[in-house]
This record gives sequence, structure tokens and C-alpha cells, in this order.
Amino acid sequence: MKITFIIRRWLSREEFETLSLIADYTGRDRLGSKFVINPSKIMKSDLSFNEVIEILSDIGVRLGDVEKEYIRNLIRERDKIVLQWLGSMIIMKPNRFLGEVLDEIRDYVTYDKSKRLFIVKPLYFFQLKEKLQTLGFNVIDETNLKSEMKLPFKVSFKGSLRDYQSEALKKWIENKYRGVIALPTGSGKTVIALAAIGELNERTLIVVYTREQMFQWQDKIVEFLDIPSSYIGLYYGDEKRIAPITISTYQTAYRHIHVLSKHFTLLIVDECHHLPADKFKIIAENSFAPKRMGLSATVIREDGKHEELFPLMGGIVYYKTPEDLALKGYLAPYTIHQVYVRLTPEERREYRELVKLYRELTGGLQFNQVLEEAMKGNERAQEALKVHSKLRQIIAKAEMKKQAVKWIVEDELKRGSKILVFTQYVDQAKELGRILGAPVLTGDVETRERKRILNEFRSGRSRVLVVTTVGDEGLDIPDVNVGIIVTGTGSRRQFIQRLGRLLRPREGKVAKLYEIIVKGTLEEFQAQRRKRIEIDEYIDSEG
Repeated sequence: MKITFIIRRWLSREEFETLSLIADYTGRDRLGSKFVINPSKIMKSDLSFNEVIEILSDIGVRLGDVEKEYIRNLIRERDKIVLQWLGSMIIMKPNRFLGEVLDEIRDYVTYDKSKRLFIVKPLYFFQLKEKLQTLGFNVIDETNLKSEMKLPFKVSFKGSLRDYQSEALKKWIENKYRGVIALPTGSGKTVIALAAIGELNERTLIVVYTREQMFQWQDKIVEFLDIPSSYIGLYYGDEKRIAPITISTYQTAYRHIHVLSKHFTLLIVDECHHLPADKFKIIAENSFAPKRMGLSATVIREDGKHEELFPLMGGIVYYKTPEDLALKGYLAPYTIHQVYVRLTPEERREYRELVKLYRELTGGLQFNQVLEEAMKGNERAQEALKVHSKLRQIIAKAEMKKQAVKWIVEDELKRGSKILVFTQYVDQAKELGRILGAPVLTGDVETRERKRILNEFRSGRSRVLVVTTVGDEGLDIPDVNVGIIVTGTGSRRQFIQRLGRLLRPREGKVAKLYEIIVKGTLEEFQAQRRKRIEIDEYIDSEG
């Protein structure tokens, strides 16, 4: 279509220059100055439809509806951005140079210089789409992705929520269905998540840390949601079935997220403090689900990487400490007992020699600085790390710790207690199992044997169980009332996790956590630093 018009009056220089942004001057006759709309100029400009019409209107040009629609279509085509699949990626194809617009969407896309492509970050797909539309772009979405994918039937939540669970769900909803709920072990985080599924009624991917947790979630879904078991899929190992509600493990999900991600609009991540790990963050980064719920008893990480969690899932929307819920009777009341032991003379001599050597090698550097230097190839720093590891071994496996464990276990068994013994080392776990005559659970134990050990412990046929880090998460044994920490990482997070194993409420139950500490060593300092089990100071810093 060719749009021509005549201006009978003289135009000022400013008017002529402005008109030249969209039209060409073709000459003058007795009727006036002749102009023709130049589609190429409009396509190259960043003028909106209203701005083009305003330029013409200011000099007295009135267009008909057909002519206006032609210009509108030109601008729509110019401002068209296509979102489409390229293999497992989504790319963004603009029709014009984006210029300053890139500053507005920089967090949502990456640019591949070699392929000259804008690649959309799945985490931000729907935010990008909304942002582009807000900026006036004509977004053509060819991906067929939806921000809401309803379950094939209405699901109802069959349970009831405690007051704090209702508060947590409300806060999450108010935060646009995003965020982390930080509640102690045994407080019913799973139930909150299932209530959220009932609230939204959308296709849901649940990611858990262990296979055992996956089966626990499956049982809870059947218990709390009126959904046929056939609509629950397990996606792990040899069994990979995508269903309206699908449960997968971290290890499987991060490998197959490109297959899983397009099928769900609600992502629930259990034990989400693991998510910032380099390989696991792939799950959240490559999921399209706009609605996200993270669950954890121990969000805060000693390495500070919890800050990376919040953009992936949303900030902490709700939290309570074990003390908060124990005071209200929702968790078992508990006491913490720090039992101090000493090194033997031989252990103390070796310990002091290693401390002296460590100080000579490091020259007063902090441990994090030593670690950085070692990673750069500094041989003295690398040697210092070996010495540091030997120091930790001496403390962790101190001879007197075994005697202390034996004494505590014997005393607590007389009281009718059920006891978990936590250690960090497989060899130490096996030795303690031999000393105590107790079964041992490590990461190497096969699934069938693991189930047998846990069933015997749950039934009470064995009343003491020695566990390595596999016991930090996923164990659900309500009548355990005593825990003994022989060795740990020194992290507050692990300490809270282990305490949480004991806090499932039962009538008359008072949980006890013993922490065996070698006096006069780094272990004593770590224990004192960790004595107050609160995360308020961290959460306050997050605003």
C-alpha cells in the first residue's frame, strides 16, 4: 500500500525533520509539498503506532482506518519477537535491533555469539514473555508452553493444617506462588506442599533427595490428596514415568530436566538447601514452572550459597525454629547435652605437633585463604590441607569418644530409649556398630538390606542404629528419642538436621541430643559457636 499526502502550508525545519523519520519528500507543486510514507523508515525506527499517528496529526494529516491498520501492521511486524524451540532450547528471534531493550531483559536471556542467537533461560521464560509484552512487543509464542496446566480432574486436600502450616501456605500464595518454607524436621512441610497442590490443582514435579523420600512422598500424596495412584509417576532409575504428579530424585532430575520441564507448572523441591550445588541448580534453572515451592529445615548453608537459592525458588516466605514449635507442642521438647572428652596422651602429642606444623605452613592465613591458595597450586597450602585433614581425623576418632558413646547408650537403653548414633566416617560407624552390637547404615548398604535394617529399628527389634550422613535426611522414625553426635562437619545445618530426626512428637516424649566434643580442640570452638540454633540472624540479612 502506498500512502501519499500533501501539506499545503510551509513546514518548519523541526517539523520537516520529524516528518522525515517516517516519510519521504517527493516535491512541490501548486497544491503544496508532497510526501509518501516510507515503510522502511518505520521498520527501522523505534516509534510506536501512536507516535507515528501523532507526528502526522501535528501537521494536519488525517489517515483513514485502512491506512492506520496498514501502519499498525508494519509496526507489529517490526516489533514482532518469535519464541520458538531449537532442539531442547527456546530461542528469541526479534525482527529489529533491540538496543536499550536488552538492558530490560538481560537477566532473562543469553546471547550465543557463534550462532548469533538469543537463548531464553527457562527459569525466566514467562517473565520474559510478560516483560516483552509490557514493552509493547508483538510476542509470537510458538513453544506451546503454558503458565498454567491444570490436572485432568479436581483434586481435593483431605487433611487439615495446623495454624503455622496455614500461615506458611498463605505467605507462599501471597508471594505469587513462589518461595521457600523453612520449618524443622517433623513439622509437616510435606503436608503444606500437598495442600498447595490441592489449592492450585496443577501438574506438579516434586524433586526429593533420596529414593526413600520419593516413596514417602508417594504414600503421603495418596494419604492427603484424593487422587488415583495411577496419576502419580516415579521418575528415577529404570522406572521413568511422567504423570500429572511426578516425583523424581535430584540425581535423576538434573540429568533429565530437559525432558521433564515442559510438562509441569508447579515445581516442589524438598531439602532445597541442596539446590545451589552446581549440578543440582540445573534443575531449577531449566524448569519452566512459574510456581515454585522450596522446603527445608536448614536453608542456610555454611558456604553462603543459600543466597543462590532465592532467585531459583524465591526468598524465604516463612520459617519457624525447633524452639518455636516445641514450645507450642507441635514438636517434642528437647534437651541438648554436650559431653566433653579429652585426647589420650599419645593423641594429644600428635595433635600438638600437627597444629605446630599447620601454623608454620599457613603463616597465620585463615582456612578459606589456605583453601584458595591450594586451588591455585600453592604446594605449602596443599600440604597444610593434608595436615588439617589429619587433625580432623584425630579429633573425630578420639579414643575416648568410643567410651563416651558406649556409656551413653548403656544408660539410655536402661531408660527404654531408642537411639540414633551419628558419625561422619564409614570406618568409625562400623567400629561403633561392633562395640555397641548395633546395625550400621551407610551409603554403601544396598536398598533391600537398608529396608531390613530400618524395619527392625522401627519395630523395636533393634533399639540402637549407627548411621553416617545417610541418616541426616529422609529418616522418618517417630519414636526415636535420643541422638548421639560422635562426629560431624561442624556445620549448623547438619546439627539442626540431626536434631530434627528426634523431634517427631509422641505423648510424653522428651528428646535428647548428645554431642560428644573433644575439649581444647577446634571441635569445642565449633560447638560453642553453634550453641544457639537460630536462623533469624541470616534471614534478617536477606530482608
